[in-house]
Amino acid sequence: MDRELALLTMVTRQIMANPLTDEMPAARLKQIALMTVIVVEKLYTATSPITLTQLVETTGLTRTGTIQSVEPLVERGLLIETMGKNSMGRGTARQFQLAPALLQNLAVFMGAPLGQFEVRPDA
Repeated sequence: MDRELALLTMVTRQIMANPLTDEMPAARLKQIALMTVIVVEKLYTATSPITLTQLVETTGLTRTGTIQSVEPLVERGLLIETMGKNSMGRGTARQFQLAPALLQNLAVFMGAPLGQFEVRPDA
C-alpha cells in the first residue's frame, strides 16, 4: 500500500505541476484518475501490460475518451505504449505499462540504494 500511495503521489505531482500545451485542468484530473485505475486495479495484479480495451471496460469511458487521457500519460513518460496481440490473437492491441524510469524513481524514493540502477543515456 505504501508503494502504491508513493507512486500515485509522484504521478499526481508530475501531472499537475507540468501541464502540456493547451491542456485543461479537467484533462489532468482525468489522467490522474486513469493512472489510479492502472496502478491499483491492473498493473499490480496483472502480469501483462494493460490494453486500451481493458481500460475502456474498467473505466466506462468511451474509447476516444480513454485515448485522450492515456496519450498525454505516454507523452509525459509515465506510461510506455507497445503494440501486442489482441485477446483473439488475430490483430494488434495497444498495450500500456508503467515506465521503467518511474518505477526506478519510486524505488529510490522508497529507500533503494542510489547505485542499484543502471542509467543509460538512450533511455
